[in-house]
Amino acid sequence: MQIEQIYTGCLAQGAYYIQSAGEAAIIDPLRDTAPYLRRAEKDGVTIKYIFETHFHADFVSGHIDLHKATGAPIVYGPGADPAFEAIIATDGQEFKIGQVTIKVLHTPGHTLESVTYLLKDEQGKDYAIFSGDTLFLGDVGRPDLAQKKDSITKEDLAGMLYDSLNNKIMPLADEVIVYPAHGAGSACGKNMMKETVDTLGHQKAVNYALNQPDKATFIKAVTDGLLPPPEYFPANVLMNKQGYRSMEDVMKKGLMGLDPQAFENAANDTRALILDTRDNGEFAAGFVPQSVNIGLRGDFAPWVGALIGDVAQPILLVSVPGTESEVIERLGRVGFDNVIGYLDGGFESWKNAGKVTDTIHRISAAEFAAQYNNDATVIDVRKDSEYSSSHVQNANNKPLADISSWLKELDTDKHFYVHCAGGYRSMAAASILQMHGYRNFSEVAGGFNAINQTSIPVTDFVCPSGASKK
Repeated sequence: MQIEQIYTGCLAQGAYYIQSAGEAAIIDPLRDTAPYLRRAEKDGVTIKYIFETHFHADFVSGHIDLHKATGAPIVYGPGADPAFEAIIATDGQEFKIGQVTIKVLHTPGHTLESVTYLLKDEQGKDYAIFSGDTLFLGDVGRPDLAQKKDSITKEDLAGMLYDSLNNKIMPLADEVIVYPAHGAGSACGKNMMKETVDTLGHQKAVNYALNQPDKATFIKAVTDGLLPPPEYFPANVLMNKQGYRSMEDVMKKGLMGLDPQAFENAANDTRALILDTRDNGEFAAGFVPQSVNIGLRGDFAPWVGALIGDVAQPILLVSVPGTESEVIERLGRVGFDNVIGYLDGGFESWKNAGKVTDTIHRISAAEFAAQYNNDATVIDVRKDSEYSSSHVQNANNKPLADISSWLKELDTDKHFYVHCAGGYRSMAAASILQMHGYRNFSEVAGGFNAINQTSIPVTDFVCPSGASKK
């Protein structure tokens, strides 16, 4: 028996490859299926089953393309209703992969059809669980994504999750290994550990959700502090349930190089969003007007989902030449399939063609320190938790994910400063602000990490004991 966790950091997502005696199973595959196919070919094994723990909301699964490539059936938990042929397993049903067995444990709560897959080794001993979004390391799946108005609430789902954990997972032996679908950084939980594999015994000891004294307390603990889910989540669920275009077709459409004039015409004719995926420093120095900057070298796909939202939005790409395929692939992972072309030769070709360009007014942290005074308006686009830990004195916390709401509140007549932790998010914010006509601001290079090295006063989190945490 061999288990491999195929972890994709930018999505904080874990897919799993299990093989035994010439057969393999894939659990929660990403949409780009080539890694699983290559691995099976290298090992000389046949992919026998494709297991889905639930209808994922934060990425598009590769189950359909993988089924087409291998013929392996797709397996869902009880109550699933996909628009394509699949095995809808019953609670307790077992599947053989070579000499090992995978048992279905129906664990509703994150979603109604959620399951945990229990792997039994060659001797029939419980070895590991693939817990999907039921149990994370340090957390459990959020219970608000499958709620339905007037029929089922997040509290109802949280109650189901409590029963699932206590009746199906907690009775398992402490040495059972936990392989979750997500890790730290995923929007599917709020308190995940940075580790991606653990033992169940350790989780029983340290996971706050597994240590609540009763169901009512558990429900309150897991429903408190949930941020609104990203707008693209429902679209991903729909694609996973109803099907989607093959990545081959998405690539073919998106990989259309356009010269500067054709690119400009396409932008005007289609009202496409111009997405610039270069690093924030390059973008600040010059870009195609009305572009949004979301750097490829970061949490690219989740930020696209959070900031663009509508997966049907036509997109034109400005990227570092040679990275276009990677960009389209990573967009496809979260359902953004409507790339209609890219600027051939990148931004340099646009500039060389004499087209109009734009810039962001970026200043260094030292320049910010020289200009700063108590009356300065400072917008910190980091998350609430980052801001709470430490922030520029009197700064306003306006998280990047909420920019569509707070940009309308800005005073266009008063100059302001924008920063994040290091520059990635603040440049995304700056590009969106300029796209909406706001230009009376300065973006601070290096963000709070650089600002904190200057003389600018900061407010630190104060522990209950009174000790300051810098």
